[in-house]
Amino acid sequence: MNTTSLTRNAGALAALAIFAACGSGSAVAPSNAVGRPSTAARPNLRGLPYSPTVVPDQAAKSKSKYFEYVINNYGSYAGIFNYPKSTKQIGTIDNVGGQGCTNVLYGYGKKTFWIVAGSDQITEYRVPQKPIKTLSVPSSSMPSSCAMNTSGDLAVGILAGASTGDVAIFKHAEGSGTFVKTPLANEFFDGYDEKGNLFADGFAANHAFMLVELPKGGKIVKTITTSNSVVFPGSVQWDGKYITVFDQLANNLYQYSISGTKATLKGTVSFTGSSDCAQTWIATGVIYCGDAGNDNGSVFRYPAGGKQLAVFTGSFDEPLGVVAVKK
Repeated sequence: MNTTSLTRNAGALAALAIFAACGSGSAVAPSNAVGRPSTAARPNLRGLPYSPTVVPDQAAKSKSKYFEYVINNYGSYAGIFNYPKSTKQIGTIDNVGGQGCTNVLYGYGKKTFWIVAGSDQITEYRVPQKPIKTLSVPSSSMPSSCAMNTSGDLAVGILAGASTGDVAIFKHAEGSGTFVKTPLANEFFDGYDEKGNLFADGFAANHAFMLVELPKGGKIVKTITTSNSVVFPGSVQWDGKYITVFDQLANNLYQYSISGTKATLKGTVSFTGSSDCAQTWIATGVIYCGDAGNDNGSVFRYPAGGKQLAVFTGSFDEPLGVVAVKK
């Protein structure tokens, strides 16, 4: 077994990821001594203790119609970018960290986006950085992911705490949410398909990768068996044709067709240059990567994959999330 740990200086957050490098391909879910789990398989260890670079906030003045958000470690901040106009950071959203989602299944979100931040807070923003709504889960919960369906419902996954493995469904992105129990011991990522079925991945109780589905209108969550092996849970997202699952350790994105309780592999997209895409976001012709391993954000062609199209420059603090929005 190989163990990778990340511990920050006084008052900061700690993240621990443990994974197996042996032939079994099993992995152990990340944990955290101070209650802040990380969904990165290979946390970046360079440059600690960390001192963020001050970036002039130009987001509000930007005339770009596209905005990308690289969301860093819990309790830190999100960097704002306006690719393809530029790869330079143009602003920040402070006191957030974790993952993001928006109001489309894939592509560029329409004017608003969500950030799952801290131990219990989920906030909606209007581009480029105006908070407009905040939802919450019980303080004992640790939200890890979010996804929206075409009806505007918001699904928030729970990574740890008393409700670990659950998914909280906020009807029309309002209210206190309904918690749905899943077979997952830890929920990492979730995403809806075009029919309104919700898929989520994470670790099972035996520390193996697991994919589950909550069918639209149903109450019973079913376990989905993939036709290939996935080692470390990554983003789950509909790409317009397939449900996709990213493997953080293999650096591959797998495209699946779903039938009953089986996910059949239809394609594999590989990426060159990234280290650990803790979250990916599929937009129009591209895919964005919040790279916890390289401590940056990058852009690839999708579904071609291959070499990076661009690498963002700015201030990063172990990116865990990324999302793209259109003004």
